[in-house]
Amino acid sequence: MDVPRQVVSFLSSRGLMLATAESCTAGYMASLVSSVPGSGSCLDVGFVTYSPSGKAGFLGVREETMKQYGLTSEEVAREMSEGALKQEACCATVSVSNTGVADAPPGDGPEAGTQCFAWSYKLRDGQIVTFSETKVFDGERNDVRRAAALYALSRLEHYFNRLPRH
Repeated sequence: MDVPRQVVSFLSSRGLMLATAESCTAGYMASLVSSVPGSGSCLDVGFVTYSPSGKAGFLGVREETMKQYGLTSEEVAREMSEGALKQEACCATVSVSNTGVADAPPGDGPEAGTQCFAWSYKLRDGQIVTFSETKVFDGERNDVRRAAALYALSRLEHYFNRLPRH
């Protein structure tokens, strides 16, 4: 299964534009999509916001959200995904975000491989609908990052099909 090709085909067939908001995957999702010929018609922008200040400054993730739930949380992923769609210059109608830990974090925290995702869709009326989930992946650091990027992209059509129909 060639996930990037399927994603470009899905987005193109629906006239959708994608934004990515990536932390742990650090641009991997945008890179996978852009590797497909014709992806320029459906890839708008990719944000890599690794640090808390980047998440807050570029995507509008609230400091309180990061403190209350932690950087590896669905709440942060949701604000990242929605924040990408709310950027003034962003023309995307769909966004996907990722935040997590690829390898063993120091001290207390989520287990290695924990990845939080969110998928946001801008409806015709401007409303944003967001879905999120957490998944744990096995493997070395870069195996986790690749698996997370592919998984996030593979779920775009799944959640699109769960949007309310007007």
